[in-house]
Amino acid sequence: MVVDDAVRLVERPPLELVRFESPAANARGRHPGVFALANGLARAGRLSPADHAWWRHSNDWCNAAYTDPSTIDAAVYDDLVDPGAQGWFKSTAASLIAMAREYVALLERYDVTSVERRTDVPGRVVYEDDVQVVAVPTG
Repeated sequence: MVVDDAVRLVERPPLELVRFESPAANARGRHPGVFALANGLARAGRLSPADHAWWRHSNDWCNAAYTDPSTIDAAVYDDLVDPGAQGWFKSTAASLIAMAREYVALLERYDVTSVERRTDVPGRVVYEDDVQVVAVPTG
């Protein structure tokens, strides 16, 4: 009996990724994501007490429910190692995207605009799990 040990590589279709970010670059030339934008409002003391409570609860929930890529690889967002790395949600991560949209609504209440970007080519992927990727933009 002959056993074929050949491995067949199956190409998977590209997975669409979603990112919510500032339309304007910051002083470092980066477009902060909605979590960073909301954290900035909170640190600056700009949130109402109710919004601050929601933000704190939501951040805690996200931290408990989803992996922070930097806890797996401390250098994932290091500008010397992975310059400009950005987090993207997989389009299949419905609950995470829904939560991000709630952050968008919070930002809108404070006249902070954000845009939704979609791609299937985010750049060089430096981290990936079930719901997100971190990629360094290319080109």
